[in-house]
Amino acid sequence: MTGTATVVGAGIGGLATAIGLRRAGWTVTVLERRTELERYGAAFGIHPTAQSALDRLGVGEALRDHAVPYRDAHIRTPDGRPLARLPLERIESKAGRPELLISRPYLLDALLAGLDAFGDVPLKLGERVTDVDALAAGQDLVIGADGIRSAVRTARFGDRSGPRRVGTVAWIGIADFESPVHGETWGSGRFFGLTPVEPGRTNWYATVPEATTAEELRASFAGWHDPIPRILDATDPATWIRYEMRHLHPALPSFVSTGARPASPVSTGARPAPVALVGDAAHAMTPNLGQGACTAILDADALTRALAAAPPGPAGIAGALRAYDAERRRSAQRTAFGSRTLHRFMSTERTRLRDAAVRLLPG
Repeated sequence: MTGTATVVGAGIGGLATAIGLRRAGWTVTVLERRTELERYGAAFGIHPTAQSALDRLGVGEALRDHAVPYRDAHIRTPDGRPLARLPLERIESKAGRPELLISRPYLLDALLAGLDAFGDVPLKLGERVTDVDALAAGQDLVIGADGIRSAVRTARFGDRSGPRRVGTVAWIGIADFESPVHGETWGSGRFFGLTPVEPGRTNWYATVPEATTAEELRASFAGWHDPIPRILDATDPATWIRYEMRHLHPALPSFVSTGARPASPVSTGARPAPVALVGDAAHAMTPNLGQGACTAILDADALTRALAAAPPGPAGIAGALRAYDAERRRSAQRTAFGSRTLHRFMSTERTRLRDAAVRLLPG
């Protein structure tokens, strides 16, 4: 079926959804509250399942042009002793292709190029949505891809589910040299990660209980194994990104809504279009499993496949939304729960018990 849709949010999930809808023949508009797209240089891990979804969206080759495979990574102690291997070889063996890492700007560029190729999908920057029901009154479907503080989610589901702090601060950055080791180092209440991102550069991320300044962050990892101190000393703190880690809690009862909330009827009396949530708007999670971008891509793929296969008319859309919710909600929420659980495990101060458990993981 085809129809008209507005996608609210021009991040990874929003752009991927817009591409999928347009490929299915829909008329699509994308609204973004920021005046320019966020192009900071953090690396995304793209699992083979998400790579397949990007292939179906027609942007897989553009992804691989700038991505690097992620192989041979370990979990280590702060003195550099390996505890376990990350399961990257098993992922590649099972899927027939490796996990890939790509810088956020490159993935955005690939999605924007895929959208621009249609030549008729407006991307309107600086558009803050304040009345979701009024917006929905003129559409067949509204997609909430507007992040953890989603205005679309609040309008249709209320504010019971919202951003919740997890009690730690994350820092991310990219160093202009290649690390000789990759993986994660787990200490007491803190951890540090190193991954490839492109030739000659290393993506890094760190999580600590406090550390509000660059010097405090350096002090938190002083004495840890090479090249962690060198990474922090050699990169410009002005390029680092700091944020308080949050997740969406409690989990939503549905990723879709078929009408306005009773407390906020549309002034014209017209029945507003249904709403579907994707990405962080639906299931924002901590980054510990490295699945945030992947789940957003899988959401976009599942939603647009369901809509493309649906019969025409409101009943067809409603059925497609139910199919999307059935395919994605439990899977995405399990991933979010697993990521939050892993965060607690990684950042515990009971390191002896944790490290002993990690050593039991298969090599």
